[in-house]
Amino acid sequence: MQHLLSRIQELAAAQATDVVAQRHHLHAHPELSFKEFETAAYVAAELRKLGLEPQPIATTGLVALIEGRNPGRRTVALRADMDALPIQEQNEVPYRSQNPGVMHACGHDVHTSSLLGAARILTQLRDEFEGTVKLMFQPGEELVPGGASIMIKEGVLDNPAPQSVLGQHVFPQLPAGQVGIHAGRYMASADELYLTVRGKGGHGAMPEQNIDTVLVAANLIVAAQQLVSRRANPKIPTVLSFGKVIAQGATNVIPNEVYIEGTFRTMDEQWREQAHGHLRQLCEGLAASMGATCELEIRRGYPCLDNDHTVTGRVRAAMVDYLGADNVVDIDQWMASEDFAFYSQQAPSCFYRLGTRALDGRFASSVHTPTFDVEAHALTVGPGLMAWLALHELAAE
Repeated sequence: MQHLLSRIQELAAAQATDVVAQRHHLHAHPELSFKEFETAAYVAAELRKLGLEPQPIATTGLVALIEGRNPGRRTVALRADMDALPIQEQNEVPYRSQNPGVMHACGHDVHTSSLLGAARILTQLRDEFEGTVKLMFQPGEELVPGGASIMIKEGVLDNPAPQSVLGQHVFPQLPAGQVGIHAGRYMASADELYLTVRGKGGHGAMPEQNIDTVLVAANLIVAAQQLVSRRANPKIPTVLSFGKVIAQGATNVIPNEVYIEGTFRTMDEQWREQAHGHLRQLCEGLAASMGATCELEIRRGYPCLDNDHTVTGRVRAAMVDYLGADNVVDIDQWMASEDFAFYSQQAPSCFYRLGTRALDGRFASSVHTPTFDVEAHALTVGPGLMAWLALHELAAE
């Protein structure tokens, strides 16, 4: 494998300018979730230039195969998401978004161009490895139900079924040239909560004639935290946050309804199901005890992302070979969510982070901000590393 490692590093360096150009094109033409029509057409055209035959899936997604010698020996899947966010870009760069109010602020342009770069490398080496690499260009990561769940329903993990699935995501907390990895449960499930408290509004000076929905809502928000402090196992990371409360009353008007929105996140799927029941019971019971009603809608989001220990161990070892031990960083769990989790629930998977910050501190803006951007060196590291990890997985016993 050592000769392949050196060859991949050479090819990654040689194509760096092309990958940067692809990323700039994608960054300048972002499209929102499940509307990635031009993006998919661009990616399909680039894949055909490599002699591949991309097939549509999930409307704006694509899947393609790179077959080496003995293609049935083993399959590894590489995934990149393609959608952008509803954010107005503030970067003053030649490749800034040309679509007002839409921006690649989560690095999906980096993910897509990296996978295209990995595909370019792997097609040049297809006579030097055994097995099949499945390329998955996915729509709609940013919007529930998530493009991953739709692609899975449409058979992306079949024919051939991958023995492992790998995904890469930008990480401005690390400099370009480094990667982050975490074995086991890495990212949280995420469910959206929508509560409507109904009572009897009226004059604020006559509370005895009303059922005070604002008071009920306030008690609900405070009491719901017992779900985390007293019902959750302290060893299971759990977050319950409410970020929106609407009570259309006035200084002396108690409203008939109060509307609340929040999020529930955890790292355990069994506890997730139990917590839903506890929360529903709490909302309905507490509201009833105060003479009101509470309607709770739970919109299920993405599950917990679980990095398979065996696959992640192999990936980490391969990263050390490719980048050196000092550039492979063990990172902590993160309570954000990511629809790559759906793949991790179906097949042994590893989702790792690609450093994108410059050594001098530039490009430090967080994802989902209007000033997010990446150090160009990450676009040399990302494609080469993905190609190397794919071949390392194909060589696994």
